[in-house]
Amino acid sequence: MINVSVIGATGYVGAELLRLLAAHGGVSVKYAVSKNFAGKDMADVYANFKTIRPLPLSAGDVGQIAAASDVVFLCLPHGQSMKMAPQFLDAGVRVIDLSGDFRYDDPAVYEEWYGMAHTEKEVNSAAVYGLPEFFYDKIKGAKLLANPGCYTTTSILALAPLLMGGLIESEGIVIDAKSGVSGAGRKESLAFSYCETTDNFKAYSAVRHRHTSEIEEQLGKLSGGDVTLLFTPHLLPVKRGILATCYARLAPGVSAGDIAKAYEIYDDKPFTHALPAGELPELKQVVGSNNCVIGFDISARTGRCVAVSCTDNLIKGAAGQAIQNFNIMNGFSETHGLPRVAWYL
Repeated sequence: MINVSVIGATGYVGAELLRLLAAHGGVSVKYAVSKNFAGKDMADVYANFKTIRPLPLSAGDVGQIAAASDVVFLCLPHGQSMKMAPQFLDAGVRVIDLSGDFRYDDPAVYEEWYGMAHTEKEVNSAAVYGLPEFFYDKIKGAKLLANPGCYTTTSILALAPLLMGGLIESEGIVIDAKSGVSGAGRKESLAFSYCETTDNFKAYSAVRHRHTSEIEEQLGKLSGGDVTLLFTPHLLPVKRGILATCYARLAPGVSAGDIAKAYEIYDDKPFTHALPAGELPELKQVVGSNNCVIGFDISARTGRCVAVSCTDNLIKGAAGQAIQNFNIMNGFSETHGLPRVAWYL
């Protein structure tokens, strides 16, 4: 039994993480930390927790949490994890961070795109990027695990095999991504209220979304060259799910068969699935699961490939992938305690 604690327990990601951990069977949750709801029970904040044993929420003392925990999940806003992670690492506690604080090899890129100073550059150098489909061996020995973002996971999994195989050009890639409202978090905001989002659909951060840089960096590392892309996210009037449509110029002579062959890299990956040419995924195939489903088609007329990728932003895009990484770090089966079939309804 691995002792774990969750800091930032009452945001959507923290709550989803605790929900999934409740079915894991190999963990004991020692602390669920919430600054806003300390002294209450998780069931006071989320009624779905009334069916399990009491889960008290605390303000969280780092020393007490560290003494009781083997692994800590940080579900905190960007900028806060870098203040807390070093304290746990110094105490010998492994950290899985779900913010963007440790996702970049070069902290200067983080500072440019997040607009804040990175105060833990030395700690950052030890972080492992937690995309299991490509970094499984590094994840096994990680002390500090940087869990990827939801848009980035969905986009990288669609494009990486094609770039790695030289099947598409590394410049001029366009990612048109749509996310459910839960991707914006639980904090109260008029822009994400019911009347503002229902029967509505809009783009935001059209050319400067911070996930652009994360996608470019990881695709560049995987393909061995510079990658330049345009990423535009959109807000869907649904609770959860991401669909990313990725457009790229085909390299000369590339066929649909070549693309399908490249996606065979996922044949032995339990949560990432490629569909036959011309068959495209939809949110119903992934929401409620830790899966990523990818489809594609090519346009001979325009010389372009269109790859469509779907995930559940709260599971494969956040909490589920964090548990997938936790499993790898702790010797569990990669799929242990994680949903493999979507809800559909």
